[in-house]
Amino acid sequence: MSSLLVANFLQILVVLLFSPLLKGVTGRLKGVVQSRHGPSIWQPYFDLYKLCRKDEVISEDASWIFRAAPLVSFAVPLLVTVLIPVLTAFPLTWAFMGDMLGGGFILSLGGFFATLAAMDTASPYGQMGSSRTRMVSFLAEPVLMCVFFVVSLVAGSTIPYVVNKAWYLGGKDVIYPSHVLVIIAFFMVILAETGRIPVDNPEGHFELAMIDESKSLEYSGKAFALVKWGGYMKLFVLLTIFMNVLITPLGLAGAVTPVALLLAVGSLLLKMLAGAIVIVVIESSLAKLRLFRVGEFLGAAFVVSLLGLVTFFIGV
Repeated sequence: MSSLLVANFLQILVVLLFSPLLKGVTGRLKGVVQSRHGPSIWQPYFDLYKLCRKDEVISEDASWIFRAAPLVSFAVPLLVTVLIPVLTAFPLTWAFMGDMLGGGFILSLGGFFATLAAMDTASPYGQMGSSRTRMVSFLAEPVLMCVFFVVSLVAGSTIPYVVNKAWYLGGKDVIYPSHVLVIIAFFMVILAETGRIPVDNPEGHFELAMIDESKSLEYSGKAFALVKWGGYMKLFVLLTIFMNVLITPLGLAGAVTPVALLLAVGSLLLKMLAGAIVIVVIESSLAKLRLFRVGEFLGAAFVVSLLGLVTFFIGV
């Protein structure tokens, strides 16, 4: 039991410490691809440190929701971390407390509180951003449901530790079309839920065009640091599910030993680098969609996920 608790703590620590690095590497690679120097890969750490040293300014009209939302946004990805295979190939202490659908509900709880907090101060930009993010989440939920249906049909479960063994190549030397289609659909949802191009521009600061970033405009100081750090961890956790559950469990530790866990950390960082490269290629090749075309993007994701469900049932 103690070794499992150590592995759980290490998983949380890895997500906590390396999620800003994923943001920094993505920003630097994007700069290199676009023929500019780009920020340092350590810039997110510097930003968080700078924000933690600043004072907070809170509207006198803000309620407890505004003060609690940064804590919820920060804690939610860490809670999901104990449910998914970040470093180990075997279930840890709290692995069966929730499945992939439950993890999705937990992540959406952070977005729900952030939406309420954005409206709490009566800021017009915050309310506009809240409306847009709810629209994106509303359109992304059917895609996730189709993805979970296919996963549960193939693996017979939605527990991530069960799925990554049953789902990986289906136990055969062939990759099913339903597998590929679901992977594509889930990645499209990741781009939408984390505010990446083509749905949103994470580097943009034009209030009228913001979607995800506009929810945090009223925050400053330590609260803003928690919000940004929670966003970094959300992307890291979703990519971990994408890589370790839907793509391949290879590289996960088979035992709680220092060498196995160290190799698992290295494998995870390589997978995150691969995910960052894919994101950079997409963001350097596409432009941000107009707001009313976001529905077309997520509609295409829904069609892809639905095709994955259909191809599974017809036995392709």
